[in-house]
Order: sequence, then C-alpha cells, then structure tokens
Amino acid sequence: MLKYVLLGALSYQPLTGYQLKQFVDQSAKHFWFAQTSQIYRTLDSLEKDDLLHSEIQEQQERPDRRLYSITSTGRQDLMDWLVQPMTEIEPTKDSLLVRLFFSAQVDKETVLMQLRLQRSLHQQQLNLFRTEIVEQIRAGMERRPDMKRDGLLWDCARRQGELMEESYIQWLDETIARIEAEF
Repeated sequence: MLKYVLLGALSYQPLTGYQLKQFVDQSAKHFWFAQTSQIYRTLDSLEKDDLLHSEIQEQQERPDRRLYSITSTGRQDLMDWLVQPMTEIEPTKDSLLVRLFFSAQVDKETVLMQLRLQRSLHQQQLNLFRTEIVEQIRAGMERRPDMKRDGLLWDCARRQGELMEESYIQWLDETIARIEAEF
C-alpha cells in the first residue's frame, strides 16, 4: 500500500524523500503510516521497477538532494490500482481490542484507566480532524484552486476519519459504563 501512497503523492509533483515523509506525516498517516526507512526502501524498489525515477540536485551550502518523479509507467500503475474494484473488506488491527479481549484477569481500575486514556487520545484525534485537517485542506485549496476535485476527496477522507473517531469514542463510553457497572 505504501507504494501507492508514494506514487499518489508524486502524481501531484516531484518530491524529495524528506518531502514524501512530510506528506505521509501530514496527510496519509491518518489512514496509512510509514517509517522513514520504509519510505526509502519503497522508493528504491519503485525506481528499480521503473515506476519513478530520481535525479540528484546540487545545492549550495547544503547537501545534495534526490528528487523523485513518477514515470508514465508509474502513473499507469497508479491508475490501474485506483480503478480496480475492492471486493473485500480489509481486516483491521486494534491493540486496544486485543488487550480488552484478554483483560478478565486484570483489575477493574487498570482496565478503566486504559480505556479512559484511549478515550482522551481518540478525542484529541477527533479534534484534529475537525480543526487542523480542515484548515490544511482549505489552505491547500486556496494555493491550488485547480485541484478542487482533489480537495473534495481529501475532505471525504477526513470526514471518514472524523466519523470513525466519533464512533470509537461512543464505543469507549459504552464500554467504560458497562465495566463500571458490571465488572
């Protein structure tokens, strides 16, 4: 999946590895996370597969930088992937659910503490979706009004994250109440 996150980012404009990491951290991380080392390994692989190419740009008073650009083969691969129907629901991983599932042997206050901590973290993430990310999309659209369709889809992805956080918080509230009453 990281392959398509990187090809998608490069479909907008050529970027350095550092800029790609920033792109992931500022946008895609809300639905796909990657370490810097994973990004560079994937870039090397994509270049070997002729899905992108890179060139060294010399800089004054700074180290040279490598600029990556998507190739026509890379654009076609991205397009083929984008139009391919998704015929299955992807499984999810949730460490909190694994912990909760096996926590019958843990004392009530420890379980509640973990759930309340997670509620606080999910509330922070919900606030991020409602404020900072909305502002990032708005600012991006002001800079690039020609990307109106992109902005609409970015906001649809943001909204999904917002709804997921609302739902997770609702589930946490119900779970906390049940444990307080029944555990």
